[in-house]
Amino acid sequence: MCKTLRVRWTITPRTAPQPWIACGGCGGPRAFRASGKIRLNANGRKLDAWLIYKCMSCERTWNRAIFERRNLRDIDPMILDALQSNDPDWIRTETFNLDALRRKSQRIDESAEFDIVKEVRHEPAGWTNLEIELAAPFPTNARLDRLLAGELKMSRSRLQALRNQALCRTDPDRADIMRRRIRNGTLVTIDLAVEAEREQLWKALATGAPCNRRSTRHEHDDPAPS
Repeated sequence: MCKTLRVRWTITPRTAPQPWIACGGCGGPRAFRASGKIRLNANGRKLDAWLIYKCMSCERTWNRAIFERRNLRDIDPMILDALQSNDPDWIRTETFNLDALRRKSQRIDESAEFDIVKEVRHEPAGWTNLEIELAAPFPTNARLDRLLAGELKMSRSRLQALRNQALCRTDPDRADIMRRRIRNGTLVTIDLAVEAEREQLWKALATGAPCNRRSTRHEHDDPAPS
């Protein structure tokens, strides 16, 4: 019988990556933010498309090429429609295209701040295990150990102790996964069979539901360097 409380955490960064580009207005490298706008230029059957960025200091614009001199028949119709309509969802996805940004900039600022939505996928009676599925639709700079420690209100040293005792497992199972960025589709399973407060404290923390426990004392690690 499956006795696993399954939840999904969807993690969404609050701020898109900000590349550092030489700014003609400021006279040196500055951080640029995406404006959420697309610029198109048609030349016969050829099309140029750029994502417009603005300097964080002086608002001067920089156009990051999405493609240049692309034949219209070679462009996916859905992408072409998104470009022509300035589709905000498509543009937001493109602002998180780190590979494209790294080809243009040697420094990219990424914020570790994010929003999180927690939802219950399956809750059997008498559950003893907690399984967390991580959904990360955009690249995030947050580390897995910091996410789990922060959301489950435990120290990272205790989290590591659970790993050492095989009470906290991950899929994929790699030695350094806790120190790496959150990856979409990662599964974290924690054995809580001996935790008396799993129905009150652990469930509330994992699902975002109100906690019925009167008072709780938490441990916190000092921030560790990235």
